[in-house]
Amino acid sequence: MPRRSRPTFIASLLAAACLGAGGGAVAYATLSGGDTVVKQVTVKQSESVASSSAPLSVNQIYRKANRGVVEITVTTSGGDNSPFGGGGGGTAQAQGSGWVYDNDGHIVTNDHVVDGAQSIKVQFWNGKTYSASVVGTDQSTDLAVIKVDAPSSVLHPLQVGDSSAVQVGDGVVAIGSPFGLEETVTSGIVSALHRAITAPNQFTINDSIQTDAAINHGNSGGPLLNLAGDVIGVNAQIASDSGGNDGIGFAIPSNTVRSIATQLIGSGSVSHAYLGVSVEQADVGVVVNEVRSGTPAERAGLTAGDVITSVAGTSVSNSADLQKAIDSKRPGDSVSLTVLRDGAKKTLDVQLSERPA
Repeated sequence: MPRRSRPTFIASLLAAACLGAGGGAVAYATLSGGDTVVKQVTVKQSESVASSSAPLSVNQIYRKANRGVVEITVTTSGGDNSPFGGGGGGTAQAQGSGWVYDNDGHIVTNDHVVDGAQSIKVQFWNGKTYSASVVGTDQSTDLAVIKVDAPSSVLHPLQVGDSSAVQVGDGVVAIGSPFGLEETVTSGIVSALHRAITAPNQFTINDSIQTDAAINHGNSGGPLLNLAGDVIGVNAQIASDSGGNDGIGFAIPSNTVRSIATQLIGSGSVSHAYLGVSVEQADVGVVVNEVRSGTPAERAGLTAGDVITSVAGTSVSNSADLQKAIDSKRPGDSVSLTVLRDGAKKTLDVQLSERPA
């Protein structure tokens, strides 16, 4: 069986004390709580045609977008789980990236960047630093929105593009603060689409963008830009045996970002519908491996071995199709599932619930 590299979240932990007599050096470690799973999802149709406008150079993209990218430093409680050992309280600092979402001071980053924050500082393009508060987070998509009270002259919102128009081979640019080196620019291409990566709470983030643009610890939350300078993703994970960039990075698609950010800004939270099954690919549809106790699936009468072929009349070909169909609904919605059981077709009505944490 071939060895699979290890995807990790790409925020950085800054050591509480500097190294060496000269100061200024810091130690870094990943914030990953364990392996995450990256899956290829087969796409049956070609992607939408990307924009035909003349592409910008990397320098032009940087000049267009760099004032909208920020460095985020989070102070957390050291606690007994500090990766630097010792326990006994104290504090630690985590560092990541983010970008300005609107003129009201909302900034998008990763949930794992601000998780457990006691305080948050945001440094802008001009070196000015402002305190930020958490507006809302969503572990299921590893996204967060924070807010600063900064003058409009400092805020330069980035344009959010359409991730469904992205094609394999398109050029991309990443801007962020790898290892605390703010305003670092790297470029590459879209290496693959429709990757399924694992969120901090172990749910799946669908349609993630794979890129070979160099992203490292500290790039978390920063933008992945197309050649028009629009945000098409939020850099979130890398796959690496060494812990450094091996040319395999993953960004949460901008269409997901737009939806989640809108909900977080509007209400501070996000609701995800929940069915309560684990499935795997079947010749037709997906076969149910497990029905979790006390879930909508159990109450509707789903059983292990059932093959789900459609949700609310929409065909299901793989697990990503099933999750997308459920994600398009709200907790409390009722949907019909078409299943094959012992070769016979059945229709089950399911009332979806709120996804557990």
